[in-house]
Amino acid sequence: MAVKPIIENRKARHDYEVVDTFEAGIVLLGTEVKSLRAGRANLKDSYARLLNGEIWLVGMHISPYLEGSYNNHLPERERKLLLHRYEIRRLTGKTEEAGQTLVPLKVYFKNGRAKVLLALAKGRKRFDKRQNLAKREAEREMSRAMKMKGRF
Repeated sequence: MAVKPIIENRKARHDYEVVDTFEAGIVLLGTEVKSLRAGRANLKDSYARLLNGEIWLVGMHISPYLEGSYNNHLPERERKLLLHRYEIRRLTGKTEEAGQTLVPLKVYFKNGRAKVLLALAKGRKRFDKRQNLAKREAEREMSRAMKMKGRF
């Protein structure tokens, strides 16, 4: 069963080369869940970091819930991610390697619980980004040519 993402970080796949992905739960407040369900969130410029044996999501913006009272949440607070201990240990070792970071790719609901698809990624250089765009454009042109060939 495919889950429909609520928020997607499309720029992450452009800026980073994804090495591995992990599904993590996320600790949210009630008004954050309601805002997420309304699709009022943004993953741009967000990342995950290790702190005291825990993984925290930094920079994710969840807009305050419109019908919320004085108990509304802070939009850009750090949110704790829930992973198994062995996954955290593995990620700790991997992120200590040069050039590897944790980037959220998408946020979605699975069985009523909010989940984050977290990617272990390497940063791309500007040259790599251009090369990747050129490769994708060439593949698109080839598929168009093959489609046109079948018409004649």
